[in-house]
Amino acid sequence: MKNTQPEIKYIPISIIKPNPYQPRKEFNQRSLEELSQSIKSYGVIQPISVREIREDSYELIAGERRLRASELAGLNEIPAIIVDYRDKESALIALMENLQREDLNFIEEAEGYYNLISDHGFTQQEIAEKMGKNQSTVANKLRLLKLPEDIKKSLLEYNLTERHGRALLKLADDDLKRKILERVIKNELNVNRTETLVNDILNDLTKEEHVESKQNIKSLINVRIYLNTFKKAFSAIKDTGVNAEYKEVDKGDHVEVVVKIPK
Repeated sequence: MKNTQPEIKYIPISIIKPNPYQPRKEFNQRSLEELSQSIKSYGVIQPISVREIREDSYELIAGERRLRASELAGLNEIPAIIVDYRDKESALIALMENLQREDLNFIEEAEGYYNLISDHGFTQQEIAEKMGKNQSTVANKLRLLKLPEDIKKSLLEYNLTERHGRALLKLADDDLKRKILERVIKNELNVNRTETLVNDILNDLTKEEHVESKQNIKSLINVRIYLNTFKKAFSAIKDTGVNAEYKEVDKGDHVEVVVKIPK
């Protein structure tokens, strides 16, 4: 990166191209409209950053929300800092700006890391050092990209967490991942209950290696959901100070649950 003094000038919005390495895919329209109203009243307080790609043509480095909101506000020009960045630096800055503002969801963050590795030759360790994170954190983010597209979409659509996604990664079969996710959404399972469900299913599948049909897999999921519900209710009883007892016995074709509550 060259050590040149940044230049600030007003640039026509029409000649600013979007950053091809922008990791953020979704922009909240209501938030953009609010920022647009602020810009109409007070102007653009913080300049965007761009680089010149040829005469009278610029590429955005950082500040896409400000650029979009300014266009929405009807501005023709926007204040910009002109910097001299290469592709590699442009991609890194775009990702760092979004992470610092906490604008990215965990899938977009993972895709940003993947872009730095595949397109610009960064290693996981280099990304971790640049972002101030542990290498294991970067590795765990990247693993999420192994999930099928429909599962990643559902995780975001239903406001589930990265840990929900990592729990599903323990399951090798994608159809089983989908069935578990369906149960998680339907029963509004938190992270701990989701992880417990997945671990229980894995244990059951290990014990019952002869289980092959989807119907049997579905039954395993249902049983574990029911048992976890019983355990949660029993835990609530214990929390009141009652000296209750819980017993769970696998009878082969059914599971027997016995709860003893003293009178």
